[in-house]
Amino acid sequence: MAASLSEYENSMFLELMDDDGLFVTAKGLSMERVIASFLKIHCVTSDPSSISLVLVINTTDQEEDYILDELKSTDVPLPKVITTEFSSSERESVYLSGGVLFVTSRILVVDMLTKRLPIHLVTGIVVYRAHKIIESCQEAFILRLYRENNKTGFIKAFSDHPQAFTRGFFQVEKVMKNLFVRKLYLWPRFHATVSAFLEKHKPDVIELHLHLTPSMLAIQTAALDLIDSCLKELKRANPTLDPEDLTVENSISKSFDKVLRFQLDPIWHQLGNKTKQLVADLKVLRLVLLYLTQYDCVTFYNFLESLRASQRDVKNHSLWMFMDAADSLFVHAKARVIESTERKHKKKKGEKSEQDSSNDKDREEEFVLEESPKWKLLADVLEEIERDDAKTEKKLGPGHVLIAAYDERTCSQLRDFLCDGGEAVLKRLYNKMFKNSATVAEPSETVSLSAETLRGEDEAECSKNVNLPATSRGRKARANAGDKGKTKGKQTTSKKSVQADDIDECPPTEQLFKGSRSNVILRPGDQDNKETTEDSRQIKLLTSRVVIIHPLTGCSDRYSLLRTLNEVEPRYVVLYDAQMQFIRQLEVVFKASRPGIPLRVYFLIYSGSVEEQKYLTTLRKEKEAFETLIKDKGTMVVPEEREGRTGAAMMLSRDPSKATDAVNTRKAGGQDGEKKTSRKVIVDMREFRSELPSLIHRRGIDIEPVTLEVGDYILTPDMCVERKSISDLIGSLNNGRLYNQAVAMTRFYKRPILLIEFDPNKSFSLQAKSSFSSEVTFNDISSKLSLLTLHFPKLRILWCHSPYATAELFDELKANYPEPDASTAMSIGSDATSAASDFTYNTGPQDFILKLPGINYKNYRFIMKNVTNIQELCQLSEEKLASTLGNTASAKQLWEFIHTDGRKQTKAPQVSVRNKR
Repeated sequence: MAASLSEYENSMFLELMDDDGLFVTAKGLSMERVIASFLKIHCVTSDPSSISLVLVINTTDQEEDYILDELKSTDVPLPKVITTEFSSSERESVYLSGGVLFVTSRILVVDMLTKRLPIHLVTGIVVYRAHKIIESCQEAFILRLYRENNKTGFIKAFSDHPQAFTRGFFQVEKVMKNLFVRKLYLWPRFHATVSAFLEKHKPDVIELHLHLTPSMLAIQTAALDLIDSCLKELKRANPTLDPEDLTVENSISKSFDKVLRFQLDPIWHQLGNKTKQLVADLKVLRLVLLYLTQYDCVTFYNFLESLRASQRDVKNHSLWMFMDAADSLFVHAKARVIESTERKHKKKKGEKSEQDSSNDKDREEEFVLEESPKWKLLADVLEEIERDDAKTEKKLGPGHVLIAAYDERTCSQLRDFLCDGGEAVLKRLYNKMFKNSATVAEPSETVSLSAETLRGEDEAECSKNVNLPATSRGRKARANAGDKGKTKGKQTTSKKSVQADDIDECPPTEQLFKGSRSNVILRPGDQDNKETTEDSRQIKLLTSRVVIIHPLTGCSDRYSLLRTLNEVEPRYVVLYDAQMQFIRQLEVVFKASRPGIPLRVYFLIYSGSVEEQKYLTTLRKEKEAFETLIKDKGTMVVPEEREGRTGAAMMLSRDPSKATDAVNTRKAGGQDGEKKTSRKVIVDMREFRSELPSLIHRRGIDIEPVTLEVGDYILTPDMCVERKSISDLIGSLNNGRLYNQAVAMTRFYKRPILLIEFDPNKSFSLQAKSSFSSEVTFNDISSKLSLLTLHFPKLRILWCHSPYATAELFDELKANYPEPDASTAMSIGSDATSAASDFTYNTGPQDFILKLPGINYKNYRFIMKNVTNIQELCQLSEEKLASTLGNTASAKQLWEFIHTDGRKQTKAPQVSVRNKR
């Protein structure tokens, strides 16, 4: 249910209503609530004079659903989501009805170009994720068309990613230029209004700093040393890389892989195997640091063993595997699971004394199974919550508990720990991964668990929440923790622990909240029922208190955690893992907007760990990004015509020097009285997923979207272009689709063109250099492309390194040629009797004629014009064929092919060859 806006949200709302601009907010400051309130006033009302049409673009399905949920409690009609389910006529009627519409960019571009959308009636456009608006994207194309035809409507753009505006030169100015806005509104966390408001509504925060175990600290130090060594080697092998980005501190951030590949992608094909291996090693080592604090010791050790096993089957071994730090990494990882000791055997009577003394000793391995320090601390926190809530339960009711962990796998392990205890969970994992029974101390060979497997589980959908029993949970965990401390690594059986198979035995559940997720609760009378539920993570509640474990990352719905907060309204939140956005949501959306509900937050974090440094680095980078934007805002020079509300400003964005080709400078500056004609390109509907139509429009060439059967772009009545990316080209060559497309283009157009586009920021190659061969092979891409050009001599191939170059090339190819007709282009290929260019014959006989010896693309028209059918062709004499074809040699070759017995023709060469021998 939508709540009233807070003080700072009202300030944002007033700025939003004031003037057009780009709004940049910090993560978690409930930007969506302000936008929902803004859209509410533009929804259709009963007064026809107040009807407005507001378009919302560049949104995801989750953002649309969240906005709709915020508006469901109001009495205004909900916005409509325009997708491909609406036909063109239905969309036109919806546009005329007004209201707020969520429209996909591809549909909106086509409707604007085809005049289905009355652009002059649009009240305004709201742009989400404004940091992604670049010059060539579809959203920038939409805004350009909008400003070209509507000078009064508003444009409001929003973004909660301030770091994106600080990358590159004048990035924020470029984005504002593409958005056609002049003002920049900044709302950081340290904004005076935001800070003062949140200071009044502080939640009760308890920070619990704990230390890594000695083995974990040694593993972390070894991993950081290995990362530092790889970075130094990478900088030494590639001196052109920016050294400021290649630091150990940056390497632990989430975006490090993107930053590194952004620098290396343009020269990736020129890099040696050593550099590529170093990039892969850095990714693996970053996973090692992540899994160290997120997963248990058994899973982490098995992951390292799988890395070691994978090196046996690869040609290029990782260099870090041979360093001293790597030995420390593997030794301490194993020491967290098992401990090796030496045991002497007593000699029996009659045993030979000459036996080697080494045989008198045998190595015995005992379980250590080191529990995560956070597990024990979590059990203590839940015990404290249970005691504290017992005092206030009569007055406020049972206080629900929300535990926020990193991902689904971590949530599942926490659920197992709180149900069964740490020792039982680790033993079960050890037995599962190393194929060992619970009573055998000697581990068997490891089972490979690849990094890809772990990452796949991280990215799984996690829309379901885990509900745990609050009463028995703390007791079992503490009992197992106490037994663990007494035995000091030896095998013991906890009196309070649960059997291994009990984890899958769960009673039937009933929904507590009727939402999109399955938050469940059990009646006390159901505790004796032992049926298995569909979701094994949902277990029985022994009290009325609800405990939910929810992942912070990996969810398909980014608002899933926020919805859980609003539905459950927990009084206690345990941050098992830190995430800046969720902490802000606790401050703003939950605590500040519900001042009457008490909230206590437990913040669990390792002191001096990579986890702590990653969180602090995230806060620091966001603060530095806002400080940079504040300085840029103070020195920014924005021209008055930036908003495009004047006609001249809009023409500047379309390059007026390229707008028409009717001006002749040889005739007194073109003042010859001739009317300027606009140029246009016929574009297939499916091509609006690419950037090229937008860039063609920027050069002053009009775009006419239609559904084409042949080609993607029609430049002139005789010129057809089929555009292919590298991946699309390889796929089309492999499945034969490109051959059929080339047949259609060469049949209907005089100048068929195959356009191959590749990204200038990435390495370009059709295949690896090692696979090139001088022979024509079936699996060789270059061989297939060569055969294509040989089979279709009329086909021209254009190679373009970017859409900008392609748009410029189209501009030059269209010069001094007539403009294409949309109706003619649409009819080509859709009707078998349709005629285009010089094609006026049946396609079947024409293809057959072209396969005959002596007939080619130069003379086949003579046959088609002068010969009625193929039967008549076979009856013509050699002299008649010569006069028809105009070439004696070709006529003789064709006549001999028709009138020579094929069996005799094949025997003659065999006899002659034998005679020569």
